Amino acid sequence: MKFFQKQIRLEPRPRGFHLITEEIISDIPEIREFNSGMLQLFIKHTSASLTLNENADPSVRKDLESHFNRLAPERQEHYTHTYEGDDDMPAHIKASLLGSDLMIPVTNGKLNLGTWQGVYLCEHRNQGGSRSVVISAWGN
Repeated sequence: MKFFQKQIRLEPRPRGFHLITEEIISDIPEIREFNSGMLQLFIKHTSASLTLNENADPSVRKDLESHFNRLAPERQEHYTHTYEGDDDMPAHIKASLLGSDLMIPVTNGKLNLGTWQGVYLCEHRNQGGSRSVVISAWGN
């Protein structure tokens, strides 16, 4: 059984859904040592999230941003957590809905994703800054 873990920093991105699959893969050459196993990605933030979705058509990312903005709009009178800006409480709601981690199978040294699947950084703040992701892998 092999195990590795590292933390990476993602460059700051604007609010929206960003395909980061290749960035993740380039940061984990260790994955080539695994014939079979699991990879976990964990984002260490409460106003950004991770998800798997469409990796080819960028309109999916645009539509996801539009939909989540309707699900959790800014400036709602029932929000009490408002001192960090209009985008803060909606960002926490979106992050809770999407989640802070992903589990991806590893097969023959590669992420075993579906043909049209990619890893997204979901940046829910207007100025979220760089984001930290802990990457853990285990297997044979």
